[in-house]
Amino acid sequence: MNAQSFRHAVVFGLIAIIVFSLFWVTLSALLNKVFPWFTVVLGIFLGFAIRLTGRGLDWRFPTLAAVLALTGSLIANVIVAASVTAEVEGTATLHVLQSVTTMTWPVFFDKVLTVADGFFAVVAAGFAAFYANRKLTRKQYYALRLWREENNE
Repeated sequence: MNAQSFRHAVVFGLIAIIVFSLFWVTLSALLNKVFPWFTVVLGIFLGFAIRLTGRGLDWRFPTLAAVLALTGSLIANVIVAASVTAEVEGTATLHVLQSVTTMTWPVFFDKVLTVADGFFAVVAAGFAAFYANRKLTRKQYYALRLWREENNE
């Protein structure tokens, strides 16, 4: 139980979102195609990142992974949409992201984000939650169960 680190899980989860978003933008630019199902890969990537860094055994880690997957899916979609818009407009992605206003968001949610993106985000959250907790051997699980019974958890 002392090996768990919720802080590490949060930090490395956010780093995983940033790295994945950059990878997705690069892949989309190289292949000149956007893969909306790629958010599912983000969920798997996040789940493993949280498992390895957080080493969690309780409900907080799958919950964190699911929330980060939903949030990361939205962030990644915004960055990919900005990248595609920047390519069409002949400008930099950061310039497009800096130019976002309150008038831009309704267009983004109406034209870019679809029901399929929401579905993929929910599936990503499920995968992230599934892979987030540390896997234990039978002996480790039994020892944890005995420890919890002794400590009334």
